[in-house]
Amino acid sequence: MNLTLFRRDFLQNKLLIIIIAAVTAMYSIVVISMFDPALGESLELMMESMPDLFAAFGMTNAGNTLIEFIANYLYGFLFVLLPLVLIVIVTNKLVVRPQDKGTLGWLLATPVSRSKIAVTKAVTLIYTILLEILWILLCCIGASEILFSGELDIQRFLLLNSGLFCLLSLFGGICSCSGCIFSDSTLGTGVSSGICIAFVLLQMLSQVGEETEWLKYLTPLTLFDSTSIAQGDFSVVPILMLLLASIFFFGMGIFVFCKKDFSV
Repeated sequence: MNLTLFRRDFLQNKLLIIIIAAVTAMYSIVVISMFDPALGESLELMMESMPDLFAAFGMTNAGNTLIEFIANYLYGFLFVLLPLVLIVIVTNKLVVRPQDKGTLGWLLATPVSRSKIAVTKAVTLIYTILLEILWILLCCIGASEILFSGELDIQRFLLLNSGLFCLLSLFGGICSCSGCIFSDSTLGTGVSSGICIAFVLLQMLSQVGEETEWLKYLTPLTLFDSTSIAQGDFSVVPILMLLLASIFFFGMGIFVFCKKDFSV
């Protein structure tokens, strides 16, 4: 790993990270402030009026506890989609765009080895994802303690975010691998973002009804069951599967980067 390259790549994305962090904080505070078990009946009526819409976004059960409410209304969709946008754009800036602009050729001409460059860029992306997770933790715990002191189950909430980190790392691995395989920025970004968005859409469709439930087997989002984690009824095996898959894709991306002919 090269620290100079790491600092340069990370600072190039600081504005985007700040924007996503601000949006994340806003949604965290707004949604958590809406928690009120007494409003459960009203939410049920809203769900009954638009069952397919609520089901698609994983909001079929508001829950009786704060962590269940957060898991359903934030981790079912918003905290998957917002970091995904960050991952796609950061990966494009780290891997794909330098190939188009020719700056990658200049970087490869330096004494820094290809393996160090590839590992540094992978670590930069993982570090960005980790920062986003830590920011989510800070925002949600802070808002919960201010608005509903002592209501949030911290232990389960940490497990919930560990699962989210593994899922987002898988998305990061897929995007990084795609960026290393394809030299064209449009193709590299299009394939990776298309795959990840397809996973999200398949998950949404699988939750609409029994006819489409089988689609859940086609997306890794099924392995991140935020509701089960919030309720304490879950297994660590799916989370470990996400982690292993992310390691595989990051490793594949590094391998391709080290072997690829960038002069073509």
